[in-house]
Amino acid sequence: MSDLGAIITAMVTPFDADGRVDDGAAVALMHFLLNNGSDGVVIAGTTGEGSSLQDEEHLGLIDLAVGEVGGQMTVIASTGSNDTRHAVALTERATELGADGILSVAPYYVRPNRRGMVRHYQEIAKATDKPVILYNIPVRTGIDIPNDLCAELAQIEHIDALKQARSTDVAMVDGLALYAGNDEMVCDVLELGGAGGICVASHLVGKEMRRMVDEPEHRREIDASLHEIYEAMGVTTNPIPVKKALALCGHQVGGLRLPLVEADEEETAAIAGALTRHGLLQAAR
Repeated sequence: MSDLGAIITAMVTPFDADGRVDDGAAVALMHFLLNNGSDGVVIAGTTGEGSSLQDEEHLGLIDLAVGEVGGQMTVIASTGSNDTRHAVALTERATELGADGILSVAPYYVRPNRRGMVRHYQEIAKATDKPVILYNIPVRTGIDIPNDLCAELAQIEHIDALKQARSTDVAMVDGLALYAGNDEMVCDVLELGGAGGICVASHLVGKEMRRMVDEPEHRREIDASLHEIYEAMGVTTNPIPVKKALALCGHQVGGLRLPLVEADEEETAAIAGALTRHGLLQAAR
């Protein structure tokens, strides 16, 4: 298992009624995750609506997490950007604040060539002494990091892991701990010998996902029992479903920042049905 943990939750960012970051609700959620199967949290990633956070909010959440749960679970700061200078600046600050690791998404939209990608990650790796997790999610970024380029990037000091959200050609890469980037991939990645997953459904079923790590003999059975929850978390764009699910289960997470909008009636019914069949709504009452 990676030193960063096996089940890492890409935590939502709670907002208050005025759309501001709700520190109290964030702290409550961190402790809930700590006590329900998560080895660590990613702060201000995709699920945390990091792209809609101002730098002050982004870094404030990292500082809050380090202060509240640092030493009890790993705190991984999502500091990626398609602007290398911005990614470096965020990485430097997150490191100073005490984050245990850095999650750095492939530089989206600009679609750099291979040499540009290498230079991008060289600069980020120089900005920290913490492990850097490459984040490959072509469906969002418009660019793929192929396995041979991952292997090349693994030669850079501090580039230590890969969050792989590409569903095809998933493989172990020499020099990198492998994390599933989608919930439905966690079981297969563990079977490959990977480190675990950076997950969304672990907000809701973290203890069961943790059992997939601890009880390999039951891994496939546990995974099969969770697929309806995984599917419910994908009824529309992440993090809309998980925020709705958390609210239905009694967690104060607030709304979303535009251009994300609340789950509609049909989406909410699908989410509520999956939670009910899994016993989660009853448990929350």
